[in-house]
Amino acid sequence: MNPTTSPRPADRRITGVLLAGGQGSRMGGVDKGLVELAGQPMAAHALARLAPQVDELIINANQNLAAWQAFGHPVFGDDIGGFAGPLAGLHAALVRARHPLVVTAPCDSPFLPADLVERLATALHAADAQLAVAKTFDQPHPVFCLCRRDLAEHLGDFLAGGGRKIDRWYGSLKVVEVAFDDEEAAFRNINTRDELAAAAKDLPAGAA
Repeated sequence: MNPTTSPRPADRRITGVLLAGGQGSRMGGVDKGLVELAGQPMAAHALARLAPQVDELIINANQNLAAWQAFGHPVFGDDIGGFAGPLAGLHAALVRARHPLVVTAPCDSPFLPADLVERLATALHAADAQLAVAKTFDQPHPVFCLCRRDLAEHLGDFLAGGGRKIDRWYGSLKVVEVAFDDEEAAFRNINTRDELAAAAKDLPAGAA
């Protein structure tokens, strides 16, 4: 859905969050989203796919902030120090989001589905759930989720108590899993230099 042509009702508007707050340890400690893929930073491919699906786009990053700001979207770091993981990025996003629903996608997934948000939102509303998460066959993809902004306090309490594991927090909520078996390849993420080289073969130069 493109919000410029088909605006959502105010209570169903969505803030998109690109999660780029990790340390990229499996790629030698580099900021993964800024690594070049097919002539563009890897994050540019993910942003290009996510932007048309949301009403606002923000970026969670904890280093190289000037480089992330160059993408033209608001950038913010975790409120909890020490690279506490994707839940810390989600919490910071929930606090800052302008819209009542928040969808997340990682910066190392340049092939993310063009209908990710539509399918997650449809399932969330149909189930009256607090959070919808993508799944392919038996594999959940917890960093591809759509949740309600009003979970900010609940997640903040979980993190303040030392919680870091996504599965444990999700287990405390009303969650609906959304099957994307038909788009399994879209959830491919890039963690190593070898995976980066393989992905480059599937994206034309300047694709973002």
